[in-house]
Amino acid sequence: MTFRRLLLGLAALAVGVLVGLPLIRLVQPDAGPTAGGADAAREAAPRAVVETVQIGADGPPPAAPTQVPDLVDISQQTTAVARAVEPTVVYVEVSTPAPGGAGRVATEAGSGVILSPSGYVLTNAHVVARAGDVVVYFPTDKREYEAEVVGADPTTDVAVLRLLELNPDAPLSVASLGDSDALEVGEWVLAVGSPFRLTNTFTSGIVSALGRGGLYAIESEFAIEDFIQTDAAINQGNSGGALVNLRGEVVGVVTAIASESGYYEGYGFAVPMNLARRVAEDLIQYGEVRRGYLGVEVLPMYAADARERGMTEVAGVLVGGVVRGGPAERAGVRSGDVLLEIEGRHVDEPNQFQSRLAMARPEEAVSLAVWRDGGRHELRAVLADPGDPGLETWFAGRTPAVALPSAPEAAPPEALQRTEAPNWGVQFRDLTRAERRQFESGAFVESVAPGSAAELDGLPRGTVVVEVEDRPVATAEEARAALARQARRDRPALLRVRRPDGQTAFYDLASPFVDE
Repeated sequence: MTFRRLLLGLAALAVGVLVGLPLIRLVQPDAGPTAGGADAAREAAPRAVVETVQIGADGPPPAAPTQVPDLVDISQQTTAVARAVEPTVVYVEVSTPAPGGAGRVATEAGSGVILSPSGYVLTNAHVVARAGDVVVYFPTDKREYEAEVVGADPTTDVAVLRLLELNPDAPLSVASLGDSDALEVGEWVLAVGSPFRLTNTFTSGIVSALGRGGLYAIESEFAIEDFIQTDAAINQGNSGGALVNLRGEVVGVVTAIASESGYYEGYGFAVPMNLARRVAEDLIQYGEVRRGYLGVEVLPMYAADARERGMTEVAGVLVGGVVRGGPAERAGVRSGDVLLEIEGRHVDEPNQFQSRLAMARPEEAVSLAVWRDGGRHELRAVLADPGDPGLETWFAGRTPAVALPSAPEAAPPEALQRTEAPNWGVQFRDLTRAERRQFESGAFVESVAPGSAAELDGLPRGTVVVEVEDRPVATAEEARAALARQARRDRPALLRVRRPDGQTAFYDLASPFVDE
């Protein structure tokens, strides 16, 4: 019996109870005039089967507490944390030359965390990006020190300062650093810093999310965004301050907010302490971050990608490209592989992959688990620095190209072949002579239709498509034909494109609906 028929039957029964015998006679079979015949018909008629459906899970709540926490105890714990952490968080003031010159100076403010008795202070790279003079203030005891920038890493927005002329009779209070990998969503945290120059302000909230990326909060081509998200109030001046758990451990460095107004709206972000600590150690030891590179381009995985590769679940990140001669190729990684794990730890988003890899240095060997040809494979890669012969060309190719000359030598628009990939919402044209000198071959993305698959997956107009599903395309017609093949198969299309500045990017366009 279908669900619809079951509902109709129940409705009829309910109405029958209300209006009585006339309705009952309507729904009975025609059994004849005798009572005995009616009884026999009723016995022969099939009985409705009503399915019992369970609503909700059995048993106690999955996170039922063994006892209800005492609010006074919680209050006392947060007070103890604030008391212990307060002397380890400082106010940072940076003087920069003001516009207009003539000796004018502007000041910018941020926060910092004491890392070492030797006077090293952790803060954000953007706080000291234009630093001239740096002064660090201790709100708890009114001390102040001049400081120098030891080093900054724009890819993680982490920087280290060193206090000058320390007083040996006034030792520094050093922060206790926690394990950010042990954080859980829903855990209570405190944010500590100097919003609007209000020194050592504490706000509270929870960990709203982990591994948050794609915010473009860090202005670097190799940005590593693997943020802790929190709803603890964060405002201008909190940058470089501490995110602290209820054990008094610093688990993150406050970095950014997501806000339409520029003020607190409930979305704050912090660099995980494990990553910040790794960067700080390199900055203190070498003055720069020594980071190992694998030489791959990775993309998010979607359900269609997993189905095509025979995977039972959506997991890992898709390898969109492998640098020829780089560490990944030497280890056996191929374009189209799915990277599942690094050093035994799952990676399910490109930013998570970057963050995991950022913990390793050049010449370190890392274990990789990949999915290929319907099975799991274990590989081992030795990471390299940008000077590795296999990576030099790759890094060189990511530098901005010379701007195109403006119009005279471009072919007239009417001489260029144009075509459209309607299922994807893209109009292509052939390259001009000037563009061919820069890109050699490809299809220029002239327009992207609003609401199309191309727009939804971020393909920008003004770029040049050079490959579709790892196959080179040299003209607009070749790009259209390649996308048409994918549309007929109702499959996604992986595009390799070149941007006007010469950088390479990948876009995985979702499979469009095709009406056969």
